[in-house]
Amino acid sequence: MKFENYPKVKDKLLEEAINIIKENKDKWDSPFFIDTKSYVNMEEIQEKTSGVINENLKNVIVLGTGGSIQTLLAIKHLSKRNIFHITSSRAVELDRCLSMTNPTDSIVIPISRGGETLDINSTIGTFLEKGYKFIGLSSSGTMYKLLEEINCPILSVPDLSGRFAGSISNVGIVPAYISGININSFLKGLEDGYRLFMNYDKNIALRFSASLFNLYKKGYKVIFSMPYSENLEGSVGLFVQEISESTGKEGKGLMGSYQAAPLCQHSVLEYLLGGSKGAVMPILWTVNKEDPDLNLESSIEYVKDLSAQSIVNYQADATFQALIEQGVPAAKITIDAPNEWEMGILIAFIQSTIYYLCLLLDVNWATNPKVVIGKQICNEALKNKVPPEDREITREGIADDIFKHFYT
Repeated sequence: MKFENYPKVKDKLLEEAINIIKENKDKWDSPFFIDTKSYVNMEEIQEKTSGVINENLKNVIVLGTGGSIQTLLAIKHLSKRNIFHITSSRAVELDRCLSMTNPTDSIVIPISRGGETLDINSTIGTFLEKGYKFIGLSSSGTMYKLLEEINCPILSVPDLSGRFAGSISNVGIVPAYISGININSFLKGLEDGYRLFMNYDKNIALRFSASLFNLYKKGYKVIFSMPYSENLEGSVGLFVQEISESTGKEGKGLMGSYQAAPLCQHSVLEYLLGGSKGAVMPILWTVNKEDPDLNLESSIEYVKDLSAQSIVNYQADATFQALIEQGVPAAKITIDAPNEWEMGILIAFIQSTIYYLCLLLDVNWATNPKVVIGKQICNEALKNKVPPEDREITREGIADDIFKHFYT
């Protein structure tokens, strides 16, 4: 893969960043995610899934959210079967999945380590009632007990930070394996990637984290990603989650966001080029050899016979140059092809970068303590069947107190 960014971080700044990382790395747990072997037992996976994988299996329905699903989405395009990812009980996605699958050609995989994730537990009964078969990924709680009652195979989920654990544990590996993705090649890419990035040899993950850290010190708080391939959108989603959830604590951090490119050139590029500067850094994500790709038929001479992705990549490079010309700090990340090995390299790059960035910001890379606040509010309201109008009255009372001097 290739990383290109401007302005470049000079060696002095990079060395300062490396020193900060070394000073802070022992404050928190060591990065478990670089261990690509200890958390995966392929013999157990093959044994537990042997009764499911057959020529009639067409659909893999994954009930998961957040870190439980994001790694799978990064490699979903490599699946040999249809993957339906249900992240909550949003009615449109749930109905679409039920209308396009049936119990005879599908497997449902609910994922929740603690077994109390409302987004997942609220949807299990619907598939259960219709007779779908299950393989569970859980270690405790309500979901685990329910899956035990229906006597379906269950594989454990390690007590690790989910957004970092998906790539090296049952969380991401089991549904990927059932979907026909080449797990060995993916794990080899991860391993090779961490060998490249998790060291202090001024590698591109260190340079990227140092760049983000120095931009943060200058007031940049939003990282806007522009993926120029649908096959990269899952990885970009992982990057968005990790940079937001890992760095955003103790009043610090950067916010990740993205929109598919080149669509975003027609929606946010005017702001990036002509709007207020100093707050947003764009990142372009590209692929050299798309799969699949096709040659374009066109009466425009300079378009005729070029591949579809090459035209998109011309647009990416032009946008990158335009950003630089307008004095906007920007980066471009390119992989050669979106296969299992290179996606492993890319995820290793993302996770190494975020780990370094958290140490530079002096925050715990593995935790997300504020996420439970909304979950607790939701569960309490559900248990007490609080109607919408009462929930609004509660919010208004809180806001009147919290924001009483906000605009003065």
